[in-house]
Formats: sequence, structure tokens, C-alpha cells
Amino acid sequence: MRAATTEIVRRLDGLAPRIALVLGSGLGELVEKIENPIDMPFADLPGFPVSGVSGHSGKLVAGSLSGVPVIMLSGRKHYYEEGHAAAMRFPLEVLKEIGITQVILTNSAGSLREDMPPGSLMMINDHINYSGRDPLIGEETDARFVPMVNAYDPPTRLALELAAAKVDVSLHHGVYIWFSGPSFETPAEIRMARLLGADAVGMSTVPEVILCRFLDLEVAAFSIITNYGAGLADGDPSHGETKEMAPVGGERLGRVIEQFLQDLA
Repeated sequence: MRAATTEIVRRLDGLAPRIALVLGSGLGELVEKIENPIDMPFADLPGFPVSGVSGHSGKLVAGSLSGVPVIMLSGRKHYYEEGHAAAMRFPLEVLKEIGITQVILTNSAGSLREDMPPGSLMMINDHINYSGRDPLIGEETDARFVPMVNAYDPPTRLALELAAAKVDVSLHHGVYIWFSGPSFETPAEIRMARLLGADAVGMSTVPEVILCRFLDLEVAAFSIITNYGAGLADGDPSHGETKEMAPVGGERLGRVIEQFLQDLA
């Protein structure tokens, strides 16, 4: 970890961000909003996992947004790539090591609600780890027994909700259910997820939330709704649809994040 931490600190050249954002599929355009960006490809950072998913550029970008120093991870490693739930543990540990205290996660997700169409923005209030996989399996200390009540930090969520109201962005709230992927869910699985109380379905984020709480990082998360779950609309969900629709909700999310940071400045 020391090699990656040292390299990032060297490239930051005195910049001291406390907030990091992890960008999901098709959300890389948020990076373009950063002022005086410092690009660091994951491949240049010892130990950082490199994702092979299209729509994930695979780089760390640091700079200022709304006058606040930030770091963005443009892309993430997914469980479904190698069957490793703790794939993002190392990057998150490095972020904590360099001084990050708050993480905002984003993903592209399928809607399980008729009133939340593609293009919508949903703040995650809670999640269901339907995959049954946990990134802390194998951790040997008692720190592995992480409480998950209010895992999504209430004060941060409130601040983001107020920011959304200021920029007139309609914000849904709901429960995100994690399926391992990479295949999309069946119509029967979507019906089951709705019965379980889920509002959106996706293939990421939950392991990172668990890791953030393990590392004592404040965390909030958003789903960009890119499609309806299988059986709720005509046609099949696809990754192409995800990449096409993500920028629509991403633009709204960008406005919320900018206002949130402006309120902090």
C-alpha cells in the first residue's frame, strides 16, 4: 500500500482532498467537471485493480470541484470480473491512508418501480446483499463484525438531499439490491426483489459500502436509473442501454454533487 500512497501523494503535490467519488458505468463525464485535473491511470498505481468493463476508464482523477478538493475513481473493479468481493478494498484503504474521510458511490441500476423511469436519480437509503458475498470474509480481526445500521450516513444524505432541492433535481429514495452479475436478472428474480422491498437492482456498490464502514469512512450512494428490471418493460436490459442512459441521470447527479460541495466550501 505504501508504494501507491506515496505515488498519489507525490502527484497531488499538496492538494489535500477529504472527499472521494466512485463513478459507475457511463458516469465518467463527471470527471470533465474537475478543475485542474491530475490524472492517474490505475495501471500506474501499484496494487490498484484495473477493470475490464466498457464504460469504466480506469483512472484516479484529483482536482477541485466547486472550489473543494476531490478525488474521483473513474471506474471500479466488480465482483463478477474475478469473483472477488473485496476487489475494491485496496483502493479504499489507500484513499483512507491519504486522508479521505467521506466517499460518495455511484452506480447504474435497473428500476423496480414504475414511478422511477430511466434517467431518474435514486439516493440509496439501505441495501440488500442478495449475492451473499461479503468483502470481509477472510478478515481475521474482530473488526470484521461491522454494524450496518445507518451504513449510508444520515447527515451526508441530508446534505445531499438539501443540495438536490436547491438545484431543482427530483431525487428518489430507496433500497438497492445487489446481484452478483454479470448476467442480468430474470423476470422471476425481479418479482422476488420487489417482494423483498428493493427499489433498484445492480451489480456493484454493496461491497464498497461494507468496506467503507469497515474503514470508518462516511459513505453515501446514488443509483442512476438506466432501465427497468427484466419483465417490467418491453425488451431486454443491456449494458449498451446502461451506457446510453447513464449520462442522462449523470448530468443531474453532477448538479447535485456540485451544489453539495459548494455548500461545504
